Amino acid sequence: MGEVFGEAMIYDAAGQVLTGSFMDYPMPRAADMPFFVTEERPTLSPHNPLGVKGLGEAGTTGALAAATNAIADALAQAGAALPVLPCTAMRIWQSLRSVDLAAR
Repeated sequence: MGEVFGEAMIYDAAGQVLTGSFMDYPMPRAADMPFFVTEERPTLSPHNPLGVKGLGEAGTTGALAAATNAIADALAQAGAALPVLPCTAMRIWQSLRSVDLAAR
């Protein structure tokens, strides 16, 4: 979710990292996230005697696409375009504002 709403490495014109610490790099905290109900659905592998499976990168899930599509859908209803990721509050506001200004 952080990738959608704020996490980004930002550099100045000289290539110096401007978001090099957690003071400058916005990461979501528990209070920023909705409550999730999780379930376990064990499925054993038929390909080995233990029934175990390998473990990949669990952090790469469909949440990024789902959240981005939800933002795109909400903005489309207002006639606004999806901003470049991350969809910060400022970028969403600017996208909505551009529709408002074009209507004048």
